[in-house]
Amino acid sequence: MAKITIIGAGGFGICLAITAYRNHHQTVVWDNAQVVVDEIIRDGENRVKLPGVKIPREILFTCDKNAILDSDCIIFVVPSRFTRDAARSLHDYIHPQTILVSASKGLEEGTFLTMSQILQSEYPDNPVCALTGPSHAEEVGRCVPTSIVAASENAGASAWVQDALSSETLRIYRNSDPVGCEVGGALKNIIALAAGICDGLKCGDNTKAALMTRGLHEITNLGVRLGGKAETFSGLSGIGDLIVTCCSMHSRNRRAGILIGEGMSPEEAVAQVGTVEGYYCCHAAWELAQKYGVSMPITEQLYKVLFEGGNASDALVNLMRRPKKEEYETYRNE
Repeated sequence: MAKITIIGAGGFGICLAITAYRNHHQTVVWDNAQVVVDEIIRDGENRVKLPGVKIPREILFTCDKNAILDSDCIIFVVPSRFTRDAARSLHDYIHPQTILVSASKGLEEGTFLTMSQILQSEYPDNPVCALTGPSHAEEVGRCVPTSIVAASENAGASAWVQDALSSETLRIYRNSDPVGCEVGGALKNIIALAAGICDGLKCGDNTKAALMTRGLHEITNLGVRLGGKAETFSGLSGIGDLIVTCCSMHSRNRRAGILIGEGMSPEEAVAQVGTVEGYYCCHAAWELAQKYGVSMPITEQLYKVLFEGGNASDALVNLMRRPKKEEYETYRNE
């Protein structure tokens, strides 16, 4: 039995905590919001983020950082823009031997680091792993069969996470390309936001199929330029995560996009839906595309809609009127 601590009492954090508990690990969930912790302890569930999923009373929910001490593994499941702050706040409570896992998806503004790279920069001596793939908390929490990847350059870390969290309903594959896996997990939110806009504009299946396919092309182009492997993007953390996020109403990115397509301002849509990772990631991806000279027309048009007051219908027309070209392009690391 190991001690596994989850940082963040949101939907997916609770799912991972329940999984760890069912696998007979000592399980702690730490969150900095006392009101959230108190409500979960009182209700036996997170009625806001994961209603109806009962949480075993043996799982410790706390705001006390001392409860983190002596953890074998700490899994960060907080919105991407808060990952570094959360990691820094726990420096005095994490040992160098502790395996650190990121289960959040995004790129840090300014540095463009993935979440596991943030953890590694804050804890250079610790083994670090990313846990990512098509995994809506609403389904994982109800034991719907799900497959994800544990990605790390440290083979021991990914194997440990795989062994500790795999179950009859959560199948975890190892992957040695954390950059590719995390870039896929971050950038698919951009395409899902665009897919939602297409839904809001009342476009059809043809449109979404084209958007997802060409979106994957953009993700792969930038991902390879950042050091990922092209084949990674045809796996669970690439096309798998893209499919589930573009097509499901569990997806906050898609739901926000629908509202934007129906005429709501991006700011209002994000405020109404809550955490919309694609909104923040679009800005970072657009800057990376400019920096490295990577063609990302969907991201560019979405950027104009989100941050420059562009019209969603005009953005769609702009994409359809682009110069004619070959479909296939070779991915290269340069």
